[in-house]
Amino acid sequence: MAYYGISSNLVLYLTRKLHQGTVSSANNVTNWVGTIWMTPVLGAYVADAHLGRYWTFVIACAIYLVGMSVLTLAVSVPGLKPPHCVDPIIENCKKSSTIQLAVFYGALYTLAVGTGGTKPNISTIGADQFDDFDPKEKGHKLSFFNWWMFSIFFGTLFANTVLVYIQDNVGWTLGYGLPTLGLAISILIFLAGTPFYRHRVPTGSPFTRMARVIVAALRKWKVPLPADPKELYELDLEEYNKKGKFRIDSTPTLRFLNKACVKTGSTNPWMLCSVTQVEETKQMLRMIPILVATFIPSTMVAQINTLFVKQGTLLNRNIGSFKIPPASLSAFVTISMLVCVVLYDRFFVPIMRKLTKNPRGITLLQRMGIGIVLHIIIMTVASLTERHRLNVAKDHGVVENGKPVPLSIFILLPQFVLMGTADAFLEVAKIEFFYDQAPESMKSLGTSYSMTSLGIGNFISSFLLSTVSHVTKKHGHHGWILNNLNASRLDYYYAFFTILNFLNFIFFVVMVKFYVYKAEVSNSMAILRESLGGTTNRIADHKKQEEPRLK
Repeated sequence: MAYYGISSNLVLYLTRKLHQGTVSSANNVTNWVGTIWMTPVLGAYVADAHLGRYWTFVIACAIYLVGMSVLTLAVSVPGLKPPHCVDPIIENCKKSSTIQLAVFYGALYTLAVGTGGTKPNISTIGADQFDDFDPKEKGHKLSFFNWWMFSIFFGTLFANTVLVYIQDNVGWTLGYGLPTLGLAISILIFLAGTPFYRHRVPTGSPFTRMARVIVAALRKWKVPLPADPKELYELDLEEYNKKGKFRIDSTPTLRFLNKACVKTGSTNPWMLCSVTQVEETKQMLRMIPILVATFIPSTMVAQINTLFVKQGTLLNRNIGSFKIPPASLSAFVTISMLVCVVLYDRFFVPIMRKLTKNPRGITLLQRMGIGIVLHIIIMTVASLTERHRLNVAKDHGVVENGKPVPLSIFILLPQFVLMGTADAFLEVAKIEFFYDQAPESMKSLGTSYSMTSLGIGNFISSFLLSTVSHVTKKHGHHGWILNNLNASRLDYYYAFFTILNFLNFIFFVVMVKFYVYKAEVSNSMAILRESLGGTTNRIADHKKQEEPRLK
């Protein structure tokens, strides 16, 4: 609620209160949101290497709360914002002073540092509460991320309806003060549950461990690999049990990295790594092509709180005497996502389980693929809708003056609803995939991959918006993206996005063909598959591996 209470309407605050233009305000939003989703890499590193997930989360919450509090002051104190301006031409309004911008953006980016520690760790702490060696708990864990995203979007729904309405019609002070208060309450609730949590201990820097593997493999690139993988260097099983870690057998994928564990006489950790350490590195590297395939869909998500909202300001927003805030349409993304997650978990998964015998119904990559296809459809619909809006603007002579077009704001509804449906497939699968496929000692870093995707998507959005705006104005051309959207060609821009999504889907399909899922650390999934296959014997004689010690 706190994060979306700020991001949903930020583009309108920048244009209406700080008097910024279309391109600069949209880019400032996507740059900030991009940073929000990039900082989790740092938070994941601190959690996995030093402080652990719990303490990283608690400290980050304090930073988050400071950022929210200063931001509330920045929109409340008259001296921290420029004077009110009623001139419809933004260029004629007084710009913000350096100190005003410093306080406002300082608060925004302090908040970004805080989210860097909260976002990759809170979902990981939640997933850590399930025992992978207990088939019943493992079964529950398969639904965890569905309901995790459901709860997140439930808070988002409040932000996109109640908070956005308050910000537009009551005031920004109350509109930012409420999510700040909500954040403080949620931190207290989390702290109250401390005695009941399972706490995983930090296991050292994941970046250092991966760097050692890559360096060792490069330094021994001429050394031949033994025919028998058992000749590679590996620690005794007891060593892993003492540390609460799992030993991983050597695999044939990315064979070059296996050179890191070829014995040459040196025991230097930058010359000799264990098989498990090499396999952990492989698991993180194998996910990178899939991560890259999620960048373009994340760029589409960035349009919700920027160009989609700006479109809404130029449509009829009245229902009787009530005026719909443009950013409230984001609520339909949330509602659509909430409905789809419930339908997916309660109906789609049970049906597909019977057909595929897969405990998840379909694989995580198949679920992601459906979401990517939906993004192609979304941008096609958005382009056709915008073309219709521009034609109506032309027919009613509001192209030059930039006044609202006599069309209901609900013509934008299909693209918002479809975006929520895509989120139910892609965004949920993405966070579960990167958590599930990451090594046990790098779960926070794996989870941060899904957030990095959104961060890079926002930066790509900023880059594309600036580049397309600049290129299309060259040689005296009118330009696709102007401050006056009635005189712009957003339909061309969205059509360009459709092509990008199609090319990205082809790339995704190719990468999936080469992807190898990691081996399960327990046989709980095998037991669940047996039960789906109707087998009465649930592998009763399976031997449990020793559960990792929890602090």
